[in-house]
Amino acid sequence: MLFLALAPLADEFILFNLFRYLTFRSGAACMTALLIAFATGPAMIRRLRALQAEGQPMREAYMTEAHLLGKRGTPTMGGVLILLALTFSTLLWADLRNAFVWAVLLVTGGYGLLGFADDFLKVTKRNTRGVRGWVKLAVQAGVGLGAAAIIMLATRPPLATALAVPVFKDVLIPLGLFFPLFAAFVMMGASNAVNLTDGLDGLAIVPVMIAAGCFALIAYLAGNAVFANYLQINFVPGAGELAVVCSALIGAGMGFLWFNAPPAMVFMGDTGSLALGGALGAIAVATKHEIVLAIVGGLFVLETVSVIVQVVSFKLTGKRVFRMAPLHHHFEKKGWAESTIVIRFWIIAMVLALIGLSTLKIR
Repeated sequence: MLFLALAPLADEFILFNLFRYLTFRSGAACMTALLIAFATGPAMIRRLRALQAEGQPMREAYMTEAHLLGKRGTPTMGGVLILLALTFSTLLWADLRNAFVWAVLLVTGGYGLLGFADDFLKVTKRNTRGVRGWVKLAVQAGVGLGAAAIIMLATRPPLATALAVPVFKDVLIPLGLFFPLFAAFVMMGASNAVNLTDGLDGLAIVPVMIAAGCFALIAYLAGNAVFANYLQINFVPGAGELAVVCSALIGAGMGFLWFNAPPAMVFMGDTGSLALGGALGAIAVATKHEIVLAIVGGLFVLETVSVIVQVVSFKLTGKRVFRMAPLHHHFEKKGWAESTIVIRFWIIAMVLALIGLSTLKIR
């Protein structure tokens, strides 16, 4: 909004030339989202507490005793705070003529509304079921396919329907008509993976911010012809604008973490986790770094795999591989302190992010 209004005036007012720079608008988007979160957070949390007298319903069979005692009564739906800050900051600082921006906002908003409905049903009906599984998957698939179509139309061929392989330069796997299905799968997978990881105070939001920081850099480089050519990565015209979205996500995440730091005043709930994971998936698809997302977001992959392994093992053998799944609950059962688990998982997330970023240079 500000870009469209003020950048054309740069020739008359030199100060407005700043709005032409992605780096300036990305930094401004981060700070704006942070300030919005700080300004609206306390009132929003008070409102959520008033509406959720008993806090978030918990599935006691899948929680440790310490977890239940420490978290009972804490309100959920804190993802509304993140989405509010992220959306307004993006609309304020991004170039709204960019189709990639709207594709990411579509996924973020669509998955956020789905998560809100899920949280609302859980809170009002006082159970942990929420939206039925098949309905949730159907909505995610529909929104993902819509975003994939926008990204395809905004991307030049042959990149539009191809999967780029990291490390190997000029290697593109043509997916053709299967690309929208693949892209939707990436968004759905990332969304549900972040959702599974969101189980301890600060556990999900910091790795999300780490991944967003990585993709802010990836988007900036992929959208710049000079840098893309130097690094021998695929040049995606317009992808640089997603650096603004990623920066707004980081700012919104920092603002939420202020209130989610142990002991949490609010949980993000499905409203936040589904939306943030979907946003990362959409950004990865738009920048043609879907495989790199699996590395940068490797912590989310580990959490998801732990659930899959646990379910498959129990159904086939009647035995559990982990004491409890997802993986963070396994370590809770082993007696690790919550802060120990969270900080060590953050370290893992940072290491995986560095490995993911190294693929930009290794060719």
